[in-house]
Amino acid sequence: MTASILVADDEPNIVLSLEFVLAEEGYRVRVARDGQEVLDALAAELPDLLLLDVMMPRVSGFEVVQRVRANPAWRHLRVLMLSAKGREVEVRKGLALGADGYVTKPFAIKELLAEVARQLQHGDG
Repeated sequence: MTASILVADDEPNIVLSLEFVLAEEGYRVRVARDGQEVLDALAAELPDLLLLDVMMPRVSGFEVVQRVRANPAWRHLRVLMLSAKGREVEVRKGLALGADGYVTKPFAIKELLAEVARQLQHGDG
C-alpha cells in the first residue's frame, strides 16, 4: 500500500518542492498551508506521516503537534517537524511536545527522504 504524507507548510516553494519529490518517490501527498488546515485534513483522513512546519498562520506547528498527541485517534501518527528554527531549544521543544523527528531548513532532499522512509518504517513497527 502506498504511504500517504500530509505536507504542512505555508511557504509555496517548499510545498511545491516537497510535493514533487515525495510524489516522485511514490508517496500519496496532500498539502495544508496553515495549522488549521492541518487539523481539518487530519480529521478528514489520517496520513501515515505528517511533515509539519513550526511557523504557520492560524495555528503553529507546536500547537498542532500538541493537539495530535492529545487526540487518542491521532496519537499514533508519525510527526516530522520541518523548520528554519533550528536552535537547540526549538528542537527540544518540538520533540518534547511529541514530534517523532525534527529537520531544520534548509535541508538536503536526500537526507529528508531518508528520514521520511525511516519514520514510515518505524511507524509500521
